[in-house]
Amino acid sequence: MVTSESTATAGPAESGAVKTAVAYRWFILALLAIGAVFAFVDRTNIASAVTVPEVKEHFRLDKIGQGMLNSAFFWSYALMQIPMGWIVDRYGVKWPYAICFALWCAATAATGLMHVVAGLIIMRFIVGLTEAIVTPASYRWIRLNMPETQAGTAVGIFAMGNKIGVAIAAPIAAWLIVAYDWRWMFLLSGFAGLVWLVPWVWGTKTDFTTKEQFLAKRRKTGQVTFKAIMASPVIWGAMIVNFCYGYFTFYCMTWMPAYLVEAQGLSLEQSGLYTFFSFAGIALVAIASGWLADRIIARGHNAILVRKIFIVAGFFGASTVLLGAFAHNLQWALIWNVFSLSCLGLTTANNLALCKVTLIPPPAIGLSVGVQQVAGTLSGGVAASLSGWLLHATGSYDAPMMVIVFFLMIGAAACVILLRPQWSPKVTEVSA
Repeated sequence: MVTSESTATAGPAESGAVKTAVAYRWFILALLAIGAVFAFVDRTNIASAVTVPEVKEHFRLDKIGQGMLNSAFFWSYALMQIPMGWIVDRYGVKWPYAICFALWCAATAATGLMHVVAGLIIMRFIVGLTEAIVTPASYRWIRLNMPETQAGTAVGIFAMGNKIGVAIAAPIAAWLIVAYDWRWMFLLSGFAGLVWLVPWVWGTKTDFTTKEQFLAKRRKTGQVTFKAIMASPVIWGAMIVNFCYGYFTFYCMTWMPAYLVEAQGLSLEQSGLYTFFSFAGIALVAIASGWLADRIIARGHNAILVRKIFIVAGFFGASTVLLGAFAHNLQWALIWNVFSLSCLGLTTANNLALCKVTLIPPPAIGLSVGVQQVAGTLSGGVAASLSGWLLHATGSYDAPMMVIVFFLMIGAAACVILLRPQWSPKVTEVSA
């Protein structure tokens, strides 16, 4: 990071080089955020498709079947988190990400060609396997390229890509289904993502420019062993926090369209609009709270304490989702629905910055993030399946929302108790 003094004394050429390097960092960060938009569009458009009567009838889907289809992505996504973290730690970000991106776009498009449930599940499984690269690769790049005083903002921008993807997926999917049909929705959304590969391949630098740099990085990565990662209370705390955070967000990704249509009586187009407002809210709050935390930290306050305060506040604010379940009119139900998910944005960037950047040693950022992502992703499978079972058993969305609040409180407690710097994964010295 360049200091103000060095910037002031630098010549025109040096100053230009610094500006170019800074512009490059934010350009790649923007690409990572846009990549996340495409990833979340492709992983959540199935939730809109299964609300279509034609799809339900053709594939004979009941609530349990919808839950199984919604959860297929998450099981394979969780399965590949640790392997993908290992891959990006050793082979870098650029080419593994590009290959996986092309594969999940192809699988998304192929979903529109399926005629049996097994085909849908297989395509969703492939999308999950290949999208598993997104988080370990993105956080590895952020950890190695962004300073702590910009980490919250950087993570907030990346997280905004996640939430914008979900926000626009519902209305876009609804529009494509109404204008064309559900098969064209998958084909168009899958092939559209391939455009992203052009600036990524053209603009992203490889992590290792020589064979010697590649081998040196592989040796350095070995300084943090998998055993040391799994022995760290910080990793276990982060897994709990991410599971609890993810349970709410993945519930909203998989069941919110159905909730708004079935429980609140909205049309598919209206449900897409309110889903957009909810996830746009969490995206905007995420980037604003990440920026605000960065400013507070830059003034000399303890980074870990500041981010913990935001995380806990977000969990408690998100628990207001239960007020929507017991609201007596549609207006208040929708207000609490949007407000609760927006409040969770206080947690988003600061949780990601704390668990995946600040408290994690650089040599094994990909593997550590991959381990954390297993828990976060499993929450998607659990949320989709458990919510489907509860709906089948009770016939009401009240019980699924009570479970959400239960996990939110566990997440807040785990943040306070387990996320401590002295419990981070230990780095061991190795000989050259």
